[in-house]
Amino acid sequence: MSGFRHVVMFKWAEGTTTGQQDEVAAKLGQLPGRIPEIGTYSIGVDAGVNPGAYDFVVVADFADRDAYLVYRDHPAHRAMIEEFIAPIVAERAAIQYET
Repeated sequence: MSGFRHVVMFKWAEGTTTGQQDEVAAKLGQLPGRIPEIGTYSIGVDAGVNPGAYDFVVVADFADRDAYLVYRDHPAHRAMIEEFIAPIVAERAAIQYET
């Protein structure tokens, strides 16, 4: 084992605008500059290839579980979730695992 990965997927609530989705992506993209424990950080919008897929994904890699926990509880991350994601999310699925 050499690291720790966090994957989270979202389905947006009906009526969520493209502007709101773009804002979430932009705000999430700022987190690696604010939280040094983040190793690699990838965000993406569903390509629309398969029906029933989630709308958006975040894949984040950390040195270890402790680094992930710093990210999870970091005030910048928590504020981003509360202000920008929680108001528009319909479903969320997440997993964390050692890599």
